[in-house]
Amino acid sequence: MDVITRFRIWYSAQPRALRMLLTINVVAYLVWQLLLMHIDATNGFVREQLALHSSWPGVLLKPWQFLTYNFLHLDPGLTGLIHIGFNMLWLVWIGREFEQTHGAERHLAIYLLAGIGGGLLSVLFDVVSPSQYVVYGASASVLGVVATVATKYPQRRIGLLFIGNVRLVYLLIAFLVLDLLMIAGSSTAVAAHFGGAITGFLFARADNQGINLSSWAGVFFRNGRSRQPASRGRTSATSSGGESALGRLEAWLAGRSSDKPAAKITPLPRREDESLDTDSEVDRILEKISATGYESLTEEEKRVLYEASKK
Repeated sequence: MDVITRFRIWYSAQPRALRMLLTINVVAYLVWQLLLMHIDATNGFVREQLALHSSWPGVLLKPWQFLTYNFLHLDPGLTGLIHIGFNMLWLVWIGREFEQTHGAERHLAIYLLAGIGGGLLSVLFDVVSPSQYVVYGASASVLGVVATVATKYPQRRIGLLFIGNVRLVYLLIAFLVLDLLMIAGSSTAVAAHFGGAITGFLFARADNQGINLSSWAGVFFRNGRSRQPASRGRTSATSSGGESALGRLEAWLAGRSSDKPAAKITPLPRREDESLDTDSEVDRILEKISATGYESLTEEEKRVLYEASKK
């Protein structure tokens, strides 16, 4: 199977809100880097109208900036690539499991609310110490997701290279402390980071008390399932001992030599037009995964996808 098809399978298997957020961020980054930043008019428009200008009270005239800045990564070159790269990687590492456990509505809601919280704290900081920040990037939103998971599941751990497994809450605290230490000589929007993390903490506390702050986000998922968890009692898809749909698909595509049922699959006789038929069937199955999730596939559809992954 070629790289493009493998990517399509991986992309289709992502939870719906995560897929939406990755797409908007990456497309916005590519359009900016390849086109908009090189045209004076569009460069100025994006920086002036879509990035967050924290100056008070001018920001009140452009309230949309509290949302739009969360999807912009405007630094050129390697700096911009690292900025969006780390944000999206953390969103996948933490946000995917959170969404598989709690549903698309909660994931999208905390991403947007944390971005707004980060923007509001940036404006408040500017009122106290005027500095006219221009804020952009998904860091506040991503930290909101991380803080939500760290608050709901304080025992949650994440593996780090050369360090080993570290509790997520400790990692979050270390990042914020490092932010404070670098505040004097850094252009990083520290206030936005803290605002996003605080919003995530409050969101998790409210959710633990049965207060639903995410129902409004359901409007984005009316045309399909938001993939709510089967059980609210489990802490995560992996810590409960279960295997997520994405994990099953990734393991399946990697090939499971020890899986006896899979080893017994016998390919059907090939026809001259089999390649075209298979491609069409894979396209249909990917669309089904995108709409209703991996769990909705029949055994025959899983078999077809598995056979295609070996080519």
